Amino acid sequence: MAQKTYAGVVLDVNDEGYLLNKNQWNKEIAREIAKEENLELTDKHFEVIAYLRDKVEKGETLTIRAIGKSGIVDIKGFYTLFPGAPLKLATKIGGLPKPVSCV
Repeated sequence: MAQKTYAGVVLDVNDEGYLLNKNQWNKEIAREIAKEENLELTDKHFEVIAYLRDKVEKGETLTIRAIGKSGIVDIKGFYTLFPGAPLKLATKIGGLPKPVSCV
């Protein structure tokens, strides 16, 4: 188990940098993780992250299709906000475990 310091807090992370305890997450930590990924977060990023965190809290499976139907952002917008592998990146920044559907 590795550790990283974000916003002055030492956090346990897995080999890929995902937080092991989603309850330690906050917006300042998200901003610092995003900075490592060369992203600057906007209110829209945080809306998507809040949606993802809510779905995980309810035990629901995260999919890009569901995010596109969320009413928050369409699929193209999701890829624009989180370039490359959007679900992987959004969950990492959001302090959530890597989705099973992501390689």
